[in-house]
Amino acid sequence: MTEQGGSARTEAPRPTVRDVADRAGVSPMTASRVLQGSSRVTEAKRQMVFAAAAQLGYRRNELARNLRLGRSTGLVGLVVTNLANPFYSAMALGAEAVAEEHGLKVVLANTGEDVQRERRLVDELTLRRIDGMIVVPAGSDHSHLGLENVGGVPVVLAATPPSNLAADCVLVDDFGGARQATARLVADGRKRIGFVGLPAATWTGSERFRGFCVALDEAGLSIDDHYIRRGQRSIEAAELACLEVLAMRQPPDALFCANSRNTLGAYRAVTATGADVRLAGFDDFELADLLGIPLTLVAYDPEELGRQAARLLLSHMDKDSRHAGDPPRRIVVPVTIREYAARPR
Repeated sequence: MTEQGGSARTEAPRPTVRDVADRAGVSPMTASRVLQGSSRVTEAKRQMVFAAAAQLGYRRNELARNLRLGRSTGLVGLVVTNLANPFYSAMALGAEAVAEEHGLKVVLANTGEDVQRERRLVDELTLRRIDGMIVVPAGSDHSHLGLENVGGVPVVLAATPPSNLAADCVLVDDFGGARQATARLVADGRKRIGFVGLPAATWTGSERFRGFCVALDEAGLSIDDHYIRRGQRSIEAAELACLEVLAMRQPPDALFCANSRNTLGAYRAVTATGADVRLAGFDDFELADLLGIPLTLVAYDPEELGRQAARLLLSHMDKDSRHAGDPPRRIVVPVTIREYAARPR
């Protein structure tokens, strides 16, 4: 390179991964894994590699990396069913964090639980040449997400397993969480336990109801269909459903609620009537401890679900890490049970 005035200057070569590895005292493979965001490296070595990279002024060559991965835009799509649900916003944060580590940006799309809108959005994202998609599907048939229908764009499902589609997925332990929470109600001495939940056609709705039923069966309790209300999508609808069952001559003495909106609707109904009804629900939520009643909630990390889904997607986008014929992978995010005590009056 020649500068104005006739003087010549030799530009210092850009530091390489091997230079970073030498400075950090690790192997080039270890340095490469750290710089690519792999979790298969100890924290101590991660910090050594990051420090060496900063000292050398190392910058990953995203253009070369994109060519190796076969990328075109550096964008990935995240298609969810209801952005008003805090679960999906938290999941988006997790996916975005992993994408950002790899120089990618996330394009968010909301289907409103409408299958036809989902199909249109998927088509639009495909036409925009995105590099991959994470989809929370609205319907029960996912064949429209097959590689042949999305121009070869890799797809990973979240919150729902694939149907009529071979794809990786990340799920929450819906069955196990509902089973454990319902068992807590039984352990509290409750015998007339109702269910306030999601539509039966959804994966989460069916799995959480199945967990509820198994817990009752294991306790030797029968399911009373009079206490079952399914399909409530809002707090108001859940409140009305609970007021209905609480008005029975022999109302339930406990309710398991399939998500946070149903739990809040049940809380409104119970406090309005003053009924002695114990509540348990899926989805922990902010300020649950301020409701002031005994409450059992199933907690999990929705951001982790987003992170895991993004990692699976990246493995498909990296042509060197996946091979044709590999079986679809399923990751289940674990749950924990949280107990909130009644606040003294």
